[in-house]
Amino acid sequence: MLALAALVAPSAGAQVASGKGPAAVRAADLPASRADAARFLTQASFGPTSGEIDALMAQGYSAWVDRQFTLPAASHRAWWEARDAAIRAVDPNASANQDQVWESFWRQATTGEDQLRQRVAFALSQIFVISALDGNIGNQPRAMAAWLDMLGARAFGSYRQLLEDVALHPLMGFYLSHLRNQKADPVNGRIPDQNFARESMQLFSIGVLRLNPDGTPLLVNGAPVESYGSADVAGLSHVFTGFSYACGATNNACFFNGSTGGVSDPDRFFKPMKAYPQFHSTEAKSFLGVTIPQQAVADPQASLRIALDTLAAHPNVAPFMARQLIQRLVTSNPSPQYVRDVAAVFDNNGAGQRGDLRAVVRAILLHPQAQVSGNSAGKLREPVLRLSAYLRAFPHTSDTGFFRVGNTDSPTSSLGQTPLRAPSVFNFYRPGYVAPGSQSAAAGLVAPEMQLLNESSVSGWVNTMRDNLNSGVGQFNNTVNGVALNRRDLQRDWTAEMNLATQPAVLTASVADKLLNGRASAVLVNEIATAIAKITIPALNAGGTNQAAINTAKFNRVKSAVLLVLASPEFLATR
Repeated sequence: MLALAALVAPSAGAQVASGKGPAAVRAADLPASRADAARFLTQASFGPTSGEIDALMAQGYSAWVDRQFTLPAASHRAWWEARDAAIRAVDPNASANQDQVWESFWRQATTGEDQLRQRVAFALSQIFVISALDGNIGNQPRAMAAWLDMLGARAFGSYRQLLEDVALHPLMGFYLSHLRNQKADPVNGRIPDQNFARESMQLFSIGVLRLNPDGTPLLVNGAPVESYGSADVAGLSHVFTGFSYACGATNNACFFNGSTGGVSDPDRFFKPMKAYPQFHSTEAKSFLGVTIPQQAVADPQASLRIALDTLAAHPNVAPFMARQLIQRLVTSNPSPQYVRDVAAVFDNNGAGQRGDLRAVVRAILLHPQAQVSGNSAGKLREPVLRLSAYLRAFPHTSDTGFFRVGNTDSPTSSLGQTPLRAPSVFNFYRPGYVAPGSQSAAAGLVAPEMQLLNESSVSGWVNTMRDNLNSGVGQFNNTVNGVALNRRDLQRDWTAEMNLATQPAVLTASVADKLLNGRASAVLVNEIATAIAKITIPALNAGGTNQAAINTAKFNRVKSAVLLVLASPEFLATR
């Protein structure tokens, strides 16, 4: 197993530390096959492409990751604002909405160069959850785009800073009700809202049980130990009082309405919340064995700093966050050793820094166990990552240039999952979910993404992709730039596949290679080739009048081959 220093240090540093020549180290860092390269890109991006596989084969794992760290982050908010300006120019009474957030998400996921940053940001969005199902969130699409930008900006930064950005973001303040949270009032019986205090511990930092460094529960007399209690929630809730909109003053109008003298900051829904001391609790604040010093009790910013420092320094944070990030990127069931190694990097990046997410992401992706295959390795692809993998394997062109995928909530006619529209703060699925009656459950394995599976969503995926193959992906366009199209926004040129349609085995192998990248079993390829061969392609008649029928039959073979791979367990689960 590689030393932790080698997992964290840049590739050049690894060469020096190894005592071997650069050529030897570089060779060891290169993928052994295109299949291995594609498996890595499935973890580190929104799906492999032939170009990225070529780049990874040439650069090696470390250099690819290090280059991704240097790429500038594309801005979702900038895209949304440009689209809003264009929409208003056509109709002053119209504006951009949530659809433009999804446009930016899918455009960056499928064509963006900063794949690793956006992939980690997507993972973080499912740990630090806000949801547009809450109207307070959904009615602020510009701020939703800014939320994605914040996660992208912090994806390779400090966990402690990420925790602060989350705590002070107005959308999180709305979602977990600590924006305009007030100090206790014994006269009318009001106590501070405890929602964010609870979830900041349960979901964003330490979890509900004390953990060993390898992520396993700490046992005392054979029983697990809770990491916090109701008194900790109550004590921490006093810290999260007196914060509200960014505003030009600290008066009551600013606190409650975000405006003073009729003037409000147009960015108040994503600028960090401001402290309003008159609404901040001055009661004693004790939690997790820490008490806010008396001189800081009345200072909301000082109290917040101490609280977040306490959470970020808790010994649970490293294994708690390490396990969840490994689950989101690599495997649902990381070994204790895998968690321990990544948690050690979280605790110390090699330069004495704690919570360096860049080092953590690097350690996750370059850990030897990330490339281990097997029945307990990998994870089920969630719907968003299935569609992104398809769109990257078979690049589509957006007729409008906007990537109008739209809302994909419906489990029967779409993905059953839309980014930033989770049903609750607990995300679309729980990290410890065990699917009842499944083979994974019998083997003692968790399968988080299986929480999305039911009869409707299973059939819905197949029906949705059949529809996408027939008609294209996304929302319907009547006309674009005055040209009547009357079709879905994302379209694929299937000419290359159509040219292989008379050779079922060759066509199937080509399709399987794009979606499974050398990991398709012979059984799957043979079964699909046999099935599509039964779609009869008529012979060209003397006058060539049946060419349309021939093309239809060829396209039916292509669509069937792609759909059968997309519906196969070999695509739906990465191993």
